[in-house]
Amino acid sequence: MPNTKRNKLIKPAIHIGFWFVSMLLTLLLFYYNENRVHFDLVILSKAFITNVGFALAVYVNLWVLIPKFLKRKNYIFYVFWLIVLLSFSSLFIHFLLIFPLRNILDVGIRFSSFDVNLHAAFFSATLIYVVTTSFLKFIKDWLTMQDLNLKLAKIEQQKLEAELKTLKGQLNPHFLFNSLNNIYSLALTNSEKVPGLLLQLADLMRHIIYESRANFIELDKEIEFVNNFIALQKIRAADDVDIQITTLGAIPNGKIAPLIFEPFIDNAFKHGLPGTEGNDFIKINFDFKSDNWITFSIKNNYEPVPNKNNRNSGIGLENVKQRLKHLYASSDYQLNIEHQNRIHSVKLHLKLK
Repeated sequence: MPNTKRNKLIKPAIHIGFWFVSMLLTLLLFYYNENRVHFDLVILSKAFITNVGFALAVYVNLWVLIPKFLKRKNYIFYVFWLIVLLSFSSLFIHFLLIFPLRNILDVGIRFSSFDVNLHAAFFSATLIYVVTTSFLKFIKDWLTMQDLNLKLAKIEQQKLEAELKTLKGQLNPHFLFNSLNNIYSLALTNSEKVPGLLLQLADLMRHIIYESRANFIELDKEIEFVNNFIALQKIRAADDVDIQITTLGAIPNGKIAPLIFEPFIDNAFKHGLPGTEGNDFIKINFDFKSDNWITFSIKNNYEPVPNKNNRNSGIGLENVKQRLKHLYASSDYQLNIEHQNRIHSVKLHLKLK
């Protein structure tokens, strides 16, 4: 509250200070121009009338012409009415100095009639005031806009961080539930693989909970996680399923958003197996040959399920789309998802950090 009151007082104080300085300058100008011995009521009145004329032009320009014409890009009308305003303001000053002061304060013969040169001087001086105050207003508006943009950027950043935390919070349980379901299926058959898979799951969860806290992690760590994740997911696939994993080029140095491939791979194993024609397949490819870019692609067969009503369906894919949107510029990634001839394909072209 005190800051608000102080801010309300600053603007009037600046205006008062500006016109106080202007009054002093015009007093000195009349004083030295007329070779006065001392300051008197005559030059004080001249300075006051002159500044009233200047103020008339300044505030009509700031409060009427700029908002109504200049900011709306009506430049022709702005220039026309500005010339009218400057002419009226300079005539206002000129005639007040000629007639009232001539009779009341005995101004002298210099202002006893209309002087074209003097009017031009008042016109030029008024123009200088209008240009100067307009420039100051534009600087103030620009600084205000920069401050507003900074505040909006901070709010957007806070919103982004909150959304990312929410998305990660949704992603981790999603992955954990799927993995536990897989191991539970093996446990029902008393499989000897269960203890080793539980240890592998613990390593994967450590990656999710600790290593993936940052928005970006080393690419080699994420690829290691993907390989372990695929190994864990294979337990839901039959022996005759064609699962291919290919890698082109060496893993480059760079960072990537964590858990960015997992939803696509999980979706392939969850919805692509088993099929109905005995030719189930999942093909995963990583292409590291491009500098600072990687290309991930995955294809799998799938059987459309009519009237499917699953509230959790697609949550992983939707999350990864939102994370890509939040963490990367639109020019730094390209995601294509297609469904053709009962084949689901995903291709993600992504720039490394």
